[in-house]
Amino acid sequence: MKKLNICIDIDGTITEPYYWLDCCNKHFKTNITEKDVTKYSISEVIGVSEESYLEFYEKYKHEIHSTQKIRDDVKIIIDKLMQFSNLHFVTAREKDLALITHEYLRNNSIHYDNLFLLGSHYKVNKAKELYCDVFIEDNYKNAIELSEAGFYVLLLDTNYNRKPLNSNIKRVYNWIEVYRNIKSLFLEMEAI
Repeated sequence: MKKLNICIDIDGTITEPYYWLDCCNKHFKTNITEKDVTKYSISEVIGVSEESYLEFYEKYKHEIHSTQKIRDDVKIIIDKLMQFSNLHFVTAREKDLALITHEYLRNNSIHYDNLFLLGSHYKVNKAKELYCDVFIEDNYKNAIELSEAGFYVLLLDTNYNRKPLNSNIKRVYNWIEVYRNIKSLFLEMEAI
């Protein structure tokens, strides 16, 4: 049986997309709500310079990334996907977050085959290297880049990614829909 190669982003994809909001509001003394998060750039949403945001992030990144809440049904669906897929987490996180990321996934009983911390949002080359069949993402720009390179993308809906999609991108609203789409793709591939 051929397995699917599934690439999965972490932040905002397996985790709640607004995981950073409470910490940012407290630090910057703002009252931003989830509905206000209509852009991917956190500094733009909060209304601070990129430099100020990066200073904040360097100070709090370990705390933020170790306490993020997992989206509903992620663990159950990932366990089901493991039965017929190779699961590769592909994240823009910097390499210095490798240990905390492995611990976070282990502490939340999230199984996977590989973890790649790219230190960049550009994921096309890694998707090619992994012979990706499906990429699960929340970042609109990443989804467009991946889809234009020929990859099928499941884009988990957020307030910050509601823009027009092309035919290689399917918007999904939860991990149950992720599973249905991937299972359908797998059954199609098995029938060939």
